Order: sequence, then C-alpha cells, then structure tokens
Amino acid sequence: MKILYSIQGTGNGHVSRAREIIPHLKNYGELDLLISGTQAEVGLEDEVKFRFQGFGFVFGKDGGVDFKETWRRFDSIQFLKDLKKLPVHDYDLIINDFEPVTAWSCKLKGKKSVAMSHQSAYLSPKTPQIKGFHWGKIIMDHYAPVKKHVAFHFERYDEFIHTPIIRSEIRNLKTGNLGHYTVYLPAYCDEFILSKVKDIPNSKWEIFSKHSGEHYQKFNAEIFPISNEKFQKSLAECSGLLTGGGFEGPAEALFLKKKVLAVPMKNQYEQQCNALGLENLGVPVIWKENEFDDKLKHWVQNEDVIKVNFPDETAEIVKKLVENYG
Repeated sequence: MKILYSIQGTGNGHVSRAREIIPHLKNYGELDLLISGTQAEVGLEDEVKFRFQGFGFVFGKDGGVDFKETWRRFDSIQFLKDLKKLPVHDYDLIINDFEPVTAWSCKLKGKKSVAMSHQSAYLSPKTPQIKGFHWGKIIMDHYAPVKKHVAFHFERYDEFIHTPIIRSEIRNLKTGNLGHYTVYLPAYCDEFILSKVKDIPNSKWEIFSKHSGEHYQKFNAEIFPISNEKFQKSLAECSGLLTGGGFEGPAEALFLKKKVLAVPMKNQYEQQCNALGLENLGVPVIWKENEFDDKLKHWVQNEDVIKVNFPDETAEIVKKLVENYG
C-alpha cells in the first residue's frame, strides 16, 4: 500500500503529533510525507518528499495573527500549481492533518482522503465552540476540506474524537519541579511577556521566543530561541506552563501534571475554542489583556493541577484508520 501523510507546518503541534504517528504508518505500507507552511520550529526525522509553501498563518507580536503578513506571503499562483501537480492518484491512502494543498488537490481531482487532525473535532456540535458568527469558523471549515475524519481533543466529545496523542518522548520524560515557569506565547513579543512576569515576586521564568534568535537574561527571566529539546527539559522541570490556546502544548503539560495558564490568540477561532475546552477542564484562561496581571499572579500563587487521562492509543487509532479507509 502506498500512503501519503500530509502535515500542516504552520505550528509545532501538527509536526509534533506526526513524529509519533509516522512510525505506526510505516507498518502498513510505503509512506511518503508532505508538509506545507513555514512556521514550525519542530522538525521531522524522516525524509519529506513534498514541501510546499501552502497557506500558513503568520504569528504577530501583540497577541494575534498578523493578517497583513499572512496574505503578503501567500502565493496563490504557486498554491494552484502545487495542488494541480501533486500526484494524489498515485496513493492508495491519503491522510491529512489540516494541510490545504493535499485537501484541495484531492477535492478537485475526486480522490478520497481522510483527515486525522485536531481541527476535525470542531465538526461535531458537541465540541465546545464560541457562540455567534465568526469568520474563523468559515475559514476552518473550508481551509482543508475532507469528508472522513479522525479527530483529537482534550475530551471525547463525540465518537470519532480521541484524547490527545502524547509523544513517546514526552511520556518518557523524567519530571520534577525546579521552581521556574515555562512560557510559550508565540503571538506576543518578548517585551510584553517580560513586562508581565518581572513584577511577580520570587518567581523565575524560562521564555521560549519565536521572535529572538539569541539566548539572553533580563529581570527574573531567561529567554531562549525555540528548541524542542530545551523546551521539553524546561517543561519537565517547571512549576507550570504559560502558553497560548494551542492544543498539543497544553495537552502535554497537563499529561506531565503541570499547571497551565492559557492565553488564546485574539480573533483566532480555533484557539478561542480550545480555551473553552481547557476552561471546562478547570484550566484558567486569560480572555482579555486587562485580566493578564491579576490572573497571572493568582495562577502563580495557586498550586492546583488539573488531572487528565490521556492513554496511549496511537497504534490502535492508526490501525483502525488503515482498516477503515485503506
């Protein structure tokens, strides 16, 4: 069997999940990998056959997506060329993790594929979602259109939704508590984060920055360029994780029994919905910037950790997907 696994490369979460899924897919046939997007710092150990620019969102520095830069970087002509030339009919099974080139290529060429993604969970009305009209919902529904779905979320809201895939490298981490707090807020500049943490008494912070290429210290914080290995070490030894409204990051921290404070990106539908799911679990969420100082101080002083059950079911999920759609 020839399998194509296409992966969204805008954020680290998709690639991190792929690192755990790829070894299982190799058990069922010849596997080719495709990745589009340019925002992920976490890499794949396996050879990638297709690399496309795709259509990825660019993080800003004030808590949201930089829409101007996102559209500036999007090359619509190249996008159309890529989806036309992609040989989707060469494959017996195509698996898509919210990747638009493959999804639209399959749609236009009448080729069946199956989504295996976190975003698919939002096709269920049982999944927590923000109320009212939101352009982000329309974008997410049409960004990478696929008819069959296997999904992941913090809870099993529906029969096709599974709990998060936690990488083996995270499951095998030795954890402790050295007293620092780990920070990953890629949509905020370093200066904003430093302004919030510097006045928290008796606290130390390890900030992983998407906007700095150098390691430096300032106030009560150390700032690091993004590094998968260093981030994992920091997370394993921290008191808690201050992060955005992503999926994999909070899930891994909760699995490691770390307390979490979430700051979903402004006007980013998926992150806002993720934050609702986290809030339902009992995780505190900063919805507005004027809440930041008070909620951050309260979180540092509060020792409560949310208990979760994220069993290792990756092998069984992949097996069923191949049996049902291969």
